Amino acid sequence: MSVFEKVNLDKLPPICTTIRRWVIEMIYKTKDKSGHPGGSLSMVEILSQLYLRHMKHDPSYPNWEDRDRFILSKGHGVPALYSLLAYTGYFEPDELLTLRQINSRLQGHPDIRVCPGIEASTGALGQGLSIGVGHALAGRMDERDYRTYVLMGDGEIQEGQVWEAAMFAGSHKLSNLTAIVDANGFQLDAAVEDVLSVEPLAEKWASFGWATHEVDGHDVNALEDAFEWVNRIEDKPTVLIARTVKGKGVSYMENNNSFHGVVPTDEEYAIAMKELEAPEKQQIPVGASE
Repeated sequence: MSVFEKVNLDKLPPICTTIRRWVIEMIYKTKDKSGHPGGSLSMVEILSQLYLRHMKHDPSYPNWEDRDRFILSKGHGVPALYSLLAYTGYFEPDELLTLRQINSRLQGHPDIRVCPGIEASTGALGQGLSIGVGHALAGRMDERDYRTYVLMGDGEIQEGQVWEAAMFAGSHKLSNLTAIVDANGFQLDAAVEDVLSVEPLAEKWASFGWATHEVDGHDVNALEDAFEWVNRIEDKPTVLIARTVKGKGVSYMENNNSFHGVVPTDEEYAIAMKELEAPEKQQIPVGASE
């Protein structure tokens, strides 16, 4: 995958199934080292759409000055991001099986120091949008033609720092900045609605000077339209409120918050892999990391 390639839209659903298989495989491989399957699975279509159709990026040149930037503010969902980075060629897929291992480049949260394709070390929730504002402002000041995307969780945006960054971006009309809210309805402890409601999301973001668009975060056609809409907005930052399902693709994980941060058992792993049988049944190639 290079900056010049663009996957056909009808190819995305089976690719997303493969990415979900990889997420489950790599988290299962950690055994007792934990992982976050629920929030990783909810954002697979969003990341696939970005990395395979809309972002300017080149795995052979990760620090290309004019690349689009992607910041995963909800850093615990990084298994999905690692899977897209492997799929597009930033590193070999078999390295996914080293997730959370000692000396692995693939830690439980993104680490910009060691992993190619990572734009920010995240995991302390609420900080990603501020980092994204910095990238977007730098792009404007340097007259660079790139866009910065920041993906956040709906529970995460309870953090006050998010709204300080939103206020700054709206005030300065950072039209090269796009926020994406993975609104799967859950956070660590419970449903977002039961902990601290963040609704109405569209109205809140609009009040901070953002152009807002709600979208089904698992519908690749709707996401395609949404990202094309983003490119048409020229006078303000944009936010996509992506309505998603936590644990999407694995029946017993969907909307089941007990799978926020646990590793599947042997039986659960077998069920998940059966349910996620892609046409190509593509598993992580086993190499030296085994």
